[in-house]
Amino acid sequence: MFLKPPIRTARTSTTLVVVASLWLAVAGNLALWRTLLALPDLTGWHGMGFGVAFALMIACVVAALLSLLAWRFTLKPAITLLVLLAAFATHYMLMYGVVVDTPMLVNVLQTDTREARDQLSWQLLGTVLVLAVLPLMWLWRQPMTTRPLTQQMLRNAGLFAVSLALAFGTTQLVFKDFSSLMRNHPQMRYQINPLNSVYAVLDMTVIPSDQPRGPMQSLGLDAHIASSTGRTPQKPPLLVFVLGETARSQNFSLNGYERNTNPLLAKENITSFSQVSSCGTSTAESVPCMFSHLGRAEFAKRGSEFENMLDVLQRAGYAVLWIDNQSGCKEQCVRVPHVNTSNLKLPEHCTGDECRDTVMLARIDAELAKLPTERRARGTVVVMHQMGSHGPAYFKRTPAEFKTFTPECTDTSLSQCDRAQVVNAYDNTLVFTDYFLSRVITWLKAQEKISTPAMLYVSDHGESLGEKNMYLHGLPYNIAPPEQTTVPMITWLSPGFEQFRHVSTRCLQTLRDKPLSHDHLFHSVLGLMAVKTSVYQRERDFFAACEGR
Repeated sequence: MFLKPPIRTARTSTTLVVVASLWLAVAGNLALWRTLLALPDLTGWHGMGFGVAFALMIACVVAALLSLLAWRFTLKPAITLLVLLAAFATHYMLMYGVVVDTPMLVNVLQTDTREARDQLSWQLLGTVLVLAVLPLMWLWRQPMTTRPLTQQMLRNAGLFAVSLALAFGTTQLVFKDFSSLMRNHPQMRYQINPLNSVYAVLDMTVIPSDQPRGPMQSLGLDAHIASSTGRTPQKPPLLVFVLGETARSQNFSLNGYERNTNPLLAKENITSFSQVSSCGTSTAESVPCMFSHLGRAEFAKRGSEFENMLDVLQRAGYAVLWIDNQSGCKEQCVRVPHVNTSNLKLPEHCTGDECRDTVMLARIDAELAKLPTERRARGTVVVMHQMGSHGPAYFKRTPAEFKTFTPECTDTSLSQCDRAQVVNAYDNTLVFTDYFLSRVITWLKAQEKISTPAMLYVSDHGESLGEKNMYLHGLPYNIAPPEQTTVPMITWLSPGFEQFRHVSTRCLQTLRDKPLSHDHLFHSVLGLMAVKTSVYQRERDFFAACEGR
């Protein structure tokens, strides 16, 4: 005789909600508990009691959320989604010290296949297996009881009310410690799984906010190239704007770093600004902001989308080109000619599915030739968007001959490497960026026969390399460390361009330690290219201080 499989006891929706909420609150918040244990102000039995209360608060809020979906065909999918979100978030918070907020979710949604592959690891698989796959296997094997609609509705409403009441009561018991914790350690509010992910999704889709609405607003309709005597060069200006990726100012030897990460740029007549603040801590956040005329504070609360710096330059009459060796221009190049080089298969520049930044120089002449001749006769602005120091696979960004600092970390789970190896791998990417920028300058010097060239380099955001157990970037700006918000900015002006702009590199070098930010870029580039428009603000043009000097 065949043995009959055991008959499983049907579970009520309330039971599944309670079990799932407790699992998410305890196991799904390992990163939160690690942070809590490291705090000196919550130790001993007092700290343990607060931790239990905190876990109960999280479980109650999760239970209240799930009670809204505690129906036969929605509860298990809802729990599955929350458990998976918590498992993935836990891995990245434990491995890299990141947090989950709206900008981080935007970054995830904009991640391409190549970047996603760099994030895969055995540690990720193990975390998801333990925190998500195994409990979800148990969940889906549990039969659920069914009740009439009205009865189920009343039970759900009761569960919702009890959960919120218990959450409120528990909060009141530990309110002093809880309020102090959230005030003194604000990053913890972004570590509460899965509520952080739920809030980020709602913030993007449902919650009313002052995010831009309505049609794209035109900008600089009066823009034109200044034609006053002495301003127009005999040869058209050519500006290469190199948009760096994940470079932090602290690791540039030009800015005082003890390692020689800029051996080639140090030989050029350049200015390296050491105190430049970024618009954000991620590419998705910083790039649209740094090309905007608004500045970080106004950009964050804007009510409409506006055209950007490239639109104004093009409207003024210049030829504009965006060359991308990364995952896209974040909609900044949609109205100007653009090309992506990251998928080219040029053996001397590309390995596998990734191309080094020098591939952009291999394509620049051919792409410039495609631009309208009449515009190029007035001048050209080229944006080169680097792969740069994109992590966590820093070791992939540099060929063997540029691995100056060894041994380097070759694990994408950076916290598994010795921190010195992580720094080695990262610094090697800066050595290669130094080489790339020197190649850009060499190319620009060769253009002096037909143009008046200049280069401006600035990174979109910085990077944490293990300081305070934080890696990568993306922390909310108000709590982000300076490693994520202080970025390098470098200018090179040819003699002809100095004469055209009436700005000397010698003068700029006296301002190298002046506090600047991405807020200055829009207006500085317009000023550098002699664009006259009512949206230009001279006080935000950092070149203006040296005009005529």
